[in-house]
Amino acid sequence: MNNVYDYLVVGAGLFGAVFAHEAKLAGKHILVIDKRNTIGGNIYTQNIHGINIHKYGAHIFHTNNYNIWKYVNKFSTFNQFINSPIAIYKNKIYSLPFNMYTFNQLWGITTPNEAFSIIEKQKNIARKKPSNLEEQAIATVGIDIYEKLIKGYTEKHWGKKCNLLPTFIIKRILIRFTYNNNYFDSIYQGVPSNGYTD
Repeated sequence: MNNVYDYLVVGAGLFGAVFAHEAKLAGKHILVIDKRNTIGGNIYTQNIHGINIHKYGAHIFHTNNYNIWKYVNKFSTFNQFINSPIAIYKNKIYSLPFNMYTFNQLWGITTPNEAFSIIEKQKNIARKKPSNLEEQAIATVGIDIYEKLIKGYTEKHWGKKCNLLPTFIIKRILIRFTYNNNYFDSIYQGVPSNGYTD
């Protein structure tokens, strides 16, 4: 029998899986291929002894679009997880993303104007056009935040000195002049209670 497909989907990640699902509902014949033997791409979860393990790192679903949130909730109940990470430097805890709590912990200040002024002053030591991750980070958040909360973690993570890494790695640094520890600004966020690939 000769199989004829309407669509070939390369990659069973979030987009590929959703597209294949919707196309199948529309009566199309789909062939999905992936280099891994699992579905979901990097959001793949595996239930081990009742615990959903995120094999490729934790993924928090987040969106500001109510229709998308309503759509994904058809497949699973989402918990109320809010991502509020912390950093530890020399036995002190700092709030992430970089926000007014972080700035208070670093400099003992309480107002956005104070924080902005310190960061702007520290950024002035950077080159006009950063050529590596270290320069990019300093040009974005200043030397204190770079030295205490970026450098060590980044070098451990990548196994290279920051001045040998490209700028694009750090261009998405989150910095807020508010007391908001929520990593995402999204209205809707959470993790599927049964995992992404149940």
